[in-house]
Amino acid sequence: MTEISLLQARAMVDAALEKSKEIEVKMNIAVVDAGANLKTFARMDGAWLGSVDIAIKKARTARFFDMNSGEIGKLSQPGGSLYNIEHSNGGLITFPGGVPVRNAQGQVVGAIGVSGSTVENDHIVAQAGAAAIR
Repeated sequence: MTEISLLQARAMVDAALEKSKEIEVKMNIAVVDAGANLKTFARMDGAWLGSVDIAIKKARTARFFDMNSGEIGKLSQPGGSLYNIEHSNGGLITFPGGVPVRNAQGQVVGAIGVSGSTVENDHIVAQAGAAAIR
């Protein structure tokens, strides 16, 4: 597998939705393919409208740099090596909730981004989604 299939992307969203319900949060969930193009998206009933764009950008950020979006945030603090990177690539999100997805060979094949609660909850839900195809 060199890219996430639609079936896999839907499985990731389903797993993320399940985790969201388990922890009782309303989320926006985006999955991007290896080219950082939106593959599938779900917005839970009542999830914040403002988090739609954030979820997509978290997924794109994770794929662009092949690391969790929160790790980019650590590097983008004032004085950090990536300070102001969030202004690149049409806007990035540099706090937790974006997770790259790797195949069995360790290649990044896409990413998932989640937004709608605390960044800690966003990350937990994103991890659950990413784990669905590992």
